[in-house]
Amino acid sequence: MRDIKVRYLAAAMAALLGWGGSVAHDAAAQKIVCWKDKSGKTVGCGDKVPPEYQDNATRELDKRGVTRKTTESAEEQAKRKAKEKEAEKNKAELAKKAAEQKRQDSALINTYSNEKEIDLRRDRDLATIDGQIAQMKGLLKNAIDREKESQGRVDAAKKTGKPATDAQKEDLARAEADKRKAEQSVADKEKEREEKRKYYAGQKARYIELRGGPSPTAAAVPAKK
Repeated sequence: MRDIKVRYLAAAMAALLGWGGSVAHDAAAQKIVCWKDKSGKTVGCGDKVPPEYQDNATRELDKRGVTRKTTESAEEQAKRKAKEKEAEKNKAELAKKAAEQKRQDSALINTYSNEKEIDLRRDRDLATIDGQIAQMKGLLKNAIDREKESQGRVDAAKKTGKPATDAQKEDLARAEADKRKAEQSVADKEKEREEKRKYYAGQKARYIELRGGPSPTAAAVPAKK
């Protein structure tokens, strides 16, 4: 319905502009431009767009009211360019990720001869971390013992009806802080161990995928967890 109205308006404008064939040779006079408001509704037609509608979308019609050309509004153009820019950015990021994955895959294939070598390196790394955890747990035990001793001295002072001395309170506070620090160190290292295990599991799975399946000798040996 809107197109019919626009064509009717264009035809009427053509008649007003003297489109009866006498000016058919004038290309500039062979068109009518219809302009839209911000909502996209056609609000007028003429030989040129009024200044207040210069940034809006337009339709260029011939003397029969047939659309020959359209233009975007400034807002539509800005949105389209923003989408194009975002698409280019995403494309570049995907290309970068693909290149990095290719580099990692190449390094993985060139580093190991078979997946069993991945298991061996994993076991070495986990053994190192296990040793560090054992050492940290020893420090944690010492911190717990010191806290108990400090707490015992504070409790003994209270039983005599005397308040704990400032030195005893400070000693207990240090012991408690040392215990919390040791506990956090153990937790962090155990988390590192789990992340390392998952890392090598991923490396092994990717290696097998790149090689097209597990090697016969490696497949016969169960992997450690």
